[in-house]
Amino acid sequence: MRNIYLPIINPINSHFRSLIGLIIGTSVFFFSGSVLANNAVIRSIFYCQAQGLGGAIATIKVWFKQGTNLSFIPAGETIRKVWLDDPSQVTLDFNGPMCLQFSSVNGNTSNCEQSAANVIHLRRIKKLNIPGLTSNNNKTMLTVVTEKGGKKKLYAFQVIYGLGSPEYKTLAVFADPPSARTPSCVRVP
Repeated sequence: MRNIYLPIINPINSHFRSLIGLIIGTSVFFFSGSVLANNAVIRSIFYCQAQGLGGAIATIKVWFKQGTNLSFIPAGETIRKVWLDDPSQVTLDFNGPMCLQFSSVNGNTSNCEQSAANVIHLRRIKKLNIPGLTSNNNKTMLTVVTEKGGKKKLYAFQVIYGLGSPEYKTLAVFADPPSARTPSCVRVP
C-alpha cells in the first residue's frame, strides 16, 4: 500500500498566502486603474467652451497611434461645414454624408444642407509636402459649423499634434448645463 501525503495547512502559511494574494490583487487593480486614467475614452466640453465664449480657443489632440473623434452626438447637432486650415498632417472622416462643395453630383455643387454627420474622425498622418501651403508644424485650426433646430453654431478648435500614447479617444461637445442662465465660461461685463 502506498502512503498518501496530505499537507497540513499551517495557519501562518495560510495567512501569508492570503496576504500575498491581496497584495497582487491590489497591485493589478491600481495598475489597471492608472492605465485607464492615462488613456481616458472620452473628454467632454460644453458649448460655450467649444465656441470660445470664455476667451480661450478649445483644443483637440491627435496622435499617430490612433484617431481622435470630435462628437456632437451629446449636443444633438448635425455638422454642416468643416474647414481644416492645414491638411498636411491630419485627415478627416465623418460618420455620415457631408457637403461636397467642390464636386458636381447631379449638377448640385452646394448640397451642404443635406449633410447628416455628427462625428468628425481626425487622424494624424506623416507630414505631406503641399506646394504653396505654409504650415505650422505643431498645430492647425479646425472650424466646424453645426445646426440644431434651425439654429447654427460656429466652433473653432486648435488641433495639436500629440506625441507618445494617446490621452483620450473622443472629445464630446455637450449642451451647457440648463441650470445656468449665463454659461459659466461667458464673462459678463
